[in-house]
Amino acid sequence: MTDLCFMPLPSDAVRALRAGGPDAHGQPAERTRATGAGNPCRHCLDFIPEGQEMLILAWRPFPAAQPYAETGPIFLCAQDCAAWDGPGVPPILRSSPDYLLKGYGADWRICYGTGRVVPQAELVAYARALLARPEIAFVDVRSARNNCFQTRILRASARLPE
Repeated sequence: MTDLCFMPLPSDAVRALRAGGPDAHGQPAERTRATGAGNPCRHCLDFIPEGQEMLILAWRPFPAAQPYAETGPIFLCAQDCAAWDGPGVPPILRSSPDYLLKGYGADWRICYGTGRVVPQAELVAYARALLARPEIAFVDVRSARNNCFQTRILRASARLPE
């Protein structure tokens, strides 16, 4: 699957958060231990092993506050982890029965009518269909249950809008 790129959180932002830097609400991340199998790290895009220290913080995956810049809780490995750079669909997008996908334009605004809860097996196909539309610059994937940001999908050859 070389036509899609699943984006981890930027490593420089993750380093700052791990060092006590402020989250989207201006607070340091909370430190706790992972329990169960439902703690997805948004940097390595894998699950934080049970018992391992993790961070919980508010994340806004947009460069500035605006009406469509959703903010919500996410998890990160508290210790260093490698940013996702793998082929295929990352582990955090293979565990739920479905996900919420939304397409956004280069102006960082949602493209109305693109938000849809899709079965996990259709995630890649729907992301491809959205990214085939020229007005869509990227697709955000969120939890269909809790609306938490999971990752951003780009065309493999694309960059985020400035």
